[in-house]
Amino acid sequence: MGVRGLLTLCVALFAGPVLAQGATTLHDIGLATPESVLYVAGTDTYLVSNINGAPLDKDGNGFISKLAPDGSVIDLTWIDGAAAGVTLDGPKGMAIAGGVLYVADITALRMFDATSGEPVGSVEVPGSTFLNDVAAAPDGTVYVTDSGLDAQFQATGTDAIYAYKDGSLAPVIGGPELDHPNGVTVLPSGALLVVPFGGSKAMYQVANGTVSDTQALPVGQLDGVVLLPGGDVLVSSWQASSVVRVSPDGSSVTVASGTPAPADIGYDSARNRLLVPLFNDDAVRIVPLG
Repeated sequence: MGVRGLLTLCVALFAGPVLAQGATTLHDIGLATPESVLYVAGTDTYLVSNINGAPLDKDGNGFISKLAPDGSVIDLTWIDGAAAGVTLDGPKGMAIAGGVLYVADITALRMFDATSGEPVGSVEVPGSTFLNDVAAAPDGTVYVTDSGLDAQFQATGTDAIYAYKDGSLAPVIGGPELDHPNGVTVLPSGALLVVPFGGSKAMYQVANGTVSDTQALPVGQLDGVVLLPGGDVLVSSWQASSVVRVSPDGSSVTVASGTPAPADIGYDSARNRLLVPLFNDDAVRIVPLG
């Protein structure tokens, strides 16, 4: 048994924190540079993508963990880039469409069976440098952002959003006006709601290949975005080490503060919980929204 396998066994036997009222941080459970948390309603589980090193290193050691809502580890390396037949370097955003788990992995969109975790495909995104978040539309289209950054988080000029469906990859939009697009979600209208990691304190929509409906926010250096039932939006900010909740009328309130490097947030719709990967702390914070 490898080191990571032994750690998985130890975590399963001895870990398993009990969630209390209020925020709970899951740490020392084997996570390694967690970038994204995805709630899977069908199995009532949390998937956590682990870069396990530098964000752009093609080192084959990325992995995806499966956690239970009580904070216990079901399988630390449910999908393991170090396993035979699996390629996973620096996994970031995730989404599920048509029974397939799509994962942004540096310059490729990886695909895994959403039930078994077995690899079922991969597509390289030509010219990309920093694939970051993934979102799935009701029609099965999968969108992935390229934040246009290098290993030093300097601009590469590849800022773009791509769409993948039925085996075909196509650009949706590209250009510096995207300001290093990071988090993305699909609105009921079919437009994309995007939050940028660049200098602007704003989120915007993309529809018909154009940017529109820019909305100012009180925080910047944005990462994850979640659309809540009712139309409110959760947005994570590295600049403010916080997550804000933005109402359709433009008002906002901080729902999680003191969360350094909050990456691609998730939402547990069964329990009304915010799920925050703490990128630099190898931890996930669970915040009841009330």
